[in-house]
Amino acid sequence: MIQAIRLPRARRRVYASSVRLRDLGEFGLIERIARAAARSGVGAVVGIGDDAAVLRLRTGEDAVLTTDALVEGVHFRWERESPRHLGARAMAAALSDLAAMGARPLGVTLALAAPPALPLVRVDGVVRGILDAARRFGAPLVGGNVTRASETSLTLAALGGVPRGRALTRDRARAGDRICVTGTLGEGGLAVARGTTRSDAPQPRLAAGRALTRLRGVGGCIDVSDGLLADLGHLLRASRVGADLDVSKLPRARGFDAACRRLGLDPVRLAATGGEDYELVFTIRPGGPTTAALRRGLGLRVTEIGRVTARRGLRGVPTSIGTGWVHF
Repeated sequence: MIQAIRLPRARRRVYASSVRLRDLGEFGLIERIARAAARSGVGAVVGIGDDAAVLRLRTGEDAVLTTDALVEGVHFRWERESPRHLGARAMAAALSDLAAMGARPLGVTLALAAPPALPLVRVDGVVRGILDAARRFGAPLVGGNVTRASETSLTLAALGGVPRGRALTRDRARAGDRICVTGTLGEGGLAVARGTTRSDAPQPRLAAGRALTRLRGVGGCIDVSDGLLADLGHLLRASRVGADLDVSKLPRARGFDAACRRLGLDPVRLAATGGEDYELVFTIRPGGPTTAALRRGLGLRVTEIGRVTARRGLRGVPTSIGTGWVHF
C-alpha cells in the first residue's frame, strides 16, 4: 500500500509533492491523517479510528458546539497562502467561536472535500497547520470525513466545555453597557487588500473568553470574523438594542494606518469592516470592570469603542464605511 512506504525525510517531501489524492485513496488518506494526529501529542478518550470520538466534560460543564467552513475560491486561493497557514487559519475560525462563548476546547473534527487531483503535499500542509494549532490550544483533532469534490473545502466542527450557566452569548447586551474590543482590528482586511494573507495566523482569544466568564458585569459577546460592524450588528440585533459607536477609537496596530494610505485605503473603514480579525467584542455593565482592569484580567489590549443604547440601530458610523462581509 502507498501509505506503508517509508522513505528518507528529503525524499518523502518529493514523494508527497508528486502524489495526488486519487493515488493515495480514501482510506490511505484517513490513515495518514490519523497517524499525524496521533503524533501531535494531543488526544481524546477515543479519537480517530472509531465511528465517533469520545470526549470528556468536567463536572458542572455545559457543552459548546460550533462549525466553520473555508471554501476554495471564497475564503482562500492556493496560490496566495501556504497549506500550513490555511490549516492554522481554519482552526482559528473554529476555535474563535468557542472563545466567543467562553469555552475551553475539547476536540475538533475535520470534513475535507477535495478534487482527486489535489496534490498530497497540500493536504499534508493543511493537516500540519491544524495540528500546530491543536497542540498550541489543547484542541485535538479527533475525527472527521473525506469526500470527493470539484474544489477544496475544510469544514471544522469544534466542541468545547464552559462552566454550567456561564456561557457568553450575543443576547445579553443592555442599554448603558460599554462596548469593548480586544486586540487590534483590520490586519486580515489589509492582507486581502494586498492580495496576500496575514504573515501570522490569527489567534483565537480562548484565554480571554474564559476570563470573561469569570468577571462580573459582562454582557453580550461575539467574535469578530466578518468585520466589526457586521458582527457587532449581530450582537445588537440579538439583544434588541442599538449603539453609539466612536469609529475613531477602533484599535489599529502600529503602522496600520500608513500601510492603508500607501494602498489608497481608508484605515478606519478597513478596521471597521475587514474580516478574520478573530478578536472579541463584548459589553460591560456600567458598574463593571474599568478598561484598565479588563486589560489586566484578560492579559491583552482592550479598547472601549462605544455605548449600548435602548434606541435600536448603529450610530456614529459614516455611510461611506459600509458594513462587513456577507455571503448572500
